[in-house]
Amino acid sequence: MMAEFELDCLGEVCPVPLVKAQKKIASMAVGDVLTVHIDHSCAMKNIPDWARKEGYNVEVEEVDDGEWDLIIEKNK
Repeated sequence: MMAEFELDCLGEVCPVPLVKAQKKIASMAVGDVLTVHIDHSCAMKNIPDWARKEGYNVEVEEVDDGEWDLIIEKNK
């Protein structure tokens, strides 16, 4: 049974959202999904790059102009 988690990182600049995402993913089980809400273009690049390097599935959804949801599935 997968669980879903959310991190609100709106208004936070790098590397804070990345560090929060890394800590949260580390505490999650395989199959769980983390949605990170961001509005900083640096995090928009760094978090997906890190997640893909770790081998996780990543989806980027633009919620608003300059605001994104990063959906990361911990698949291993």
